[in-house]
Amino acid sequence: MPPHLFLSLSSHGFGHASMTAPVVALLRQHRPDLRITIQSAVPRQWLATRYAEPWSALDGTDDFGLRQASATEILFEKTARDYNELHKKIDTVVEETAAKLINMHVDLVLSNISYITLLAAKRAKVPAIALSCLNWADIYHFYFSDLRESADIEAKMREGYASAQIFLRPEPAMPMERLTNLQSIGPIALRSGATRTELRQSLGLDPAQRLGLIAFGGFAPDLNWKNWPNLPGWRWIVSGRPCSRPDFIEREAIELGFTDLLTACDLVIGKPGYGTCTEVAVNGVPMLYLPRPDWPESPFLTEWLSRVGRCLPLDIPALEDANRLASLAERLLRLPEKPYVEPTGINEAVEIMSSMLR
Repeated sequence: MPPHLFLSLSSHGFGHASMTAPVVALLRQHRPDLRITIQSAVPRQWLATRYAEPWSALDGTDDFGLRQASATEILFEKTARDYNELHKKIDTVVEETAAKLINMHVDLVLSNISYITLLAAKRAKVPAIALSCLNWADIYHFYFSDLRESADIEAKMREGYASAQIFLRPEPAMPMERLTNLQSIGPIALRSGATRTELRQSLGLDPAQRLGLIAFGGFAPDLNWKNWPNLPGWRWIVSGRPCSRPDFIEREAIELGFTDLLTACDLVIGKPGYGTCTEVAVNGVPMLYLPRPDWPESPFLTEWLSRVGRCLPLDIPALEDANRLASLAERLLRLPEKPYVEPTGINEAVEIMSSMLR
């Protein structure tokens, strides 16, 4: 029977699914007979843009990470309440997930980064790998360590991550020093197979036209789109067409994949998430980012991107001020270009997974 890979993908934004996709794509080249089941609350339509068929979907996941109201606003009370409720029934949830792994004859679990799936894999005696630039135990500790129930919840989280045969930590990432099964690998990101000129021609853009991509990784920023600055010579790719404007291009109307679309742009505006930071570095695209001072992963991402790529911080008011946004964009584009980053983590992860499948 062909080997069966079970993917557990966090739905806290799209970054966890994005990070895992290039690894799975290369693994499939090594093992064309590989069967794949994906468990995630990330919309199937989005998953289909990153994960080539065939694969099966398993609906429902208890891996919610943090509850958020926007790209930068965390719902602290709701997150704490939901974790408390989840951990009241944690043993039942783990047992049910383990039964699914057994019934589906799973050969290997790859979790990014559900500790529940890892606990279930241990109970089902299925080999498991964790892959991520962070873990929910460290995130939970950062925000909720003062809660009465936090010690028990965090201990169960850490038990899950410790149960993985290996925890792959792609650059850039949080240190995660408390993990004893940690193995650091290089960055993971897709590289476009076309040049910027070719991609812009496919979009029918004038060579002098400047193009920006607004991408916040699955969370809508707290913006009044009607107040978005009108910058002469610029057009903006946005999702969902928040309002009708001649300088807006609807993302859904463009057939290019995200990586090609990003590579076609002069700059990207978004939050510092793993997927966006690594893809702009791998494809040589500058980025304006909204800082997240309350997000513990953020300084590691922005420090890395500042070192290997081109980026500058901005704030929400700058996104409603034509002069400030234009000034920041011009300053960003004047920064010296740097060599493209090599996504070496993909091969490293696949070598490890292939050896475990053998």
